[in-house]
Amino acid sequence: MATLTHQESATAEQLVVTDGARKTFITIIVAGVVVLIIGLLAAIMGWGEEHHAAAGEAASHLGASAGHGAGASVHHEGSPVWLKRLLVSLWHSNVFFLGVSTIGTVFMAINYVAYAGWSVMIKRISEALSAWVIPGAVIMLVVFLLGRHDIFHWTHEGIMDKGNPNYDAIIAGKSGFLNLPFYLIRTIVYLGIWAYFSWKLRQLSLAEDRLGGTVWFHKSINASALFLVLYAVTSSMSAWDWVMSVDTHWFSTMFGWYVFASWWVSGIAAIALTAIYLKQAGYLRALTSNHLHDLGKLMFGFSIFWTYVWFSQFMLIWYANLPEEAVYYNQRLGGFEGRYTGMFFFNLIINFVFPFLGLMTRDAKRQMIIMKIVCIAILIGHWSDFYLMLMPGTLKGENGFLIEIGVAAIFLGAFLILFTRRLASASLVPVHHPFLDESVHHTT
Repeated sequence: MATLTHQESATAEQLVVTDGARKTFITIIVAGVVVLIIGLLAAIMGWGEEHHAAAGEAASHLGASAGHGAGASVHHEGSPVWLKRLLVSLWHSNVFFLGVSTIGTVFMAINYVAYAGWSVMIKRISEALSAWVIPGAVIMLVVFLLGRHDIFHWTHEGIMDKGNPNYDAIIAGKSGFLNLPFYLIRTIVYLGIWAYFSWKLRQLSLAEDRLGGTVWFHKSINASALFLVLYAVTSSMSAWDWVMSVDTHWFSTMFGWYVFASWWVSGIAAIALTAIYLKQAGYLRALTSNHLHDLGKLMFGFSIFWTYVWFSQFMLIWYANLPEEAVYYNQRLGGFEGRYTGMFFFNLIINFVFPFLGLMTRDAKRQMIIMKIVCIAILIGHWSDFYLMLMPGTLKGENGFLIEIGVAAIFLGAFLILFTRRLASASLVPVHHPFLDESVHHTT
């Protein structure tokens, strides 16, 4: 039973980011830069690349789905392949890391409005996850303004102008929603809401640490309730704008839930993985296997939820067998000379089969080594999930992995630097939180 009376049962713990940890993060960035350079050289020199058949298939698909030949010419416009891959990779990794970062705030807000006490011990981890929201917002706006023509088909010149050789009637029918000013306004609103509430809840939490009392807790509940309402709308709309509008002719009413499920389970995995590393480093002394068990249950349950949404979307489209809907899965299952087929099935195995079997038993959820392996698998798996969402619609058959992995490693290293810096800026244990005792004595 939660209580609003606090007895001193846990003391402040200050994270010290060692020089070794900083060197590790910088090494990840440097390794990413090296892989990125190799990937760019490979793309520029054409090493191991075979584009012609895939490009032809992409052109025929676009022409068929649009009902004319405009799509074929558009595919060959824009930047060179190496630059296009770089821009799409920046967008891909940033959408993933930005979504995971915001989940830290969502997780904290849900626990506030639910009056949950068990999660207080990991609250500062979820707060620190949001360190990427503002850098991610800046990167997103810059990449969109510089590379929108290489990422979004609907931004091409003349595509919504009747009589223009590039005119596309289907895309023109969506011009009320997919137009540059409205798109930018929406994106800025999403990012502004996420950044503001991440900052607000963090400031309330720090004030609670300094001053004590329950007033900050109740203010946090009010802010969390408003944020969750706004996030419910903006998360789905951002998924439509940032991911689904890449495949402009295709849409799914379940797509917002699908993207959220991917972000959510990745965010829980990031929180759990951080908690484990901190515990193994001697921090979070009051963290027990009971807390890990609850995090494991969330990962287990929402891996199944992600699969449920994935299957529901796939099954309905497969059963209806409408060309304008089925083309999305045809691209990923056998299109472009099967370039995405292996990842399509890998995606199901690593994001459903592996977490399902790995976390099925109670004991597995309480073992750090098993939890750590599953967390890492989930994070890799859902980065791959976003790869599958974005690459077929942007790069067609010209995709690869070196540039994409290099960019992801750079993002990871930078994310870890900001994340650990915020973790170290306040006590790892919110000592004046009114539910701290409940978390310390939490059992499952």
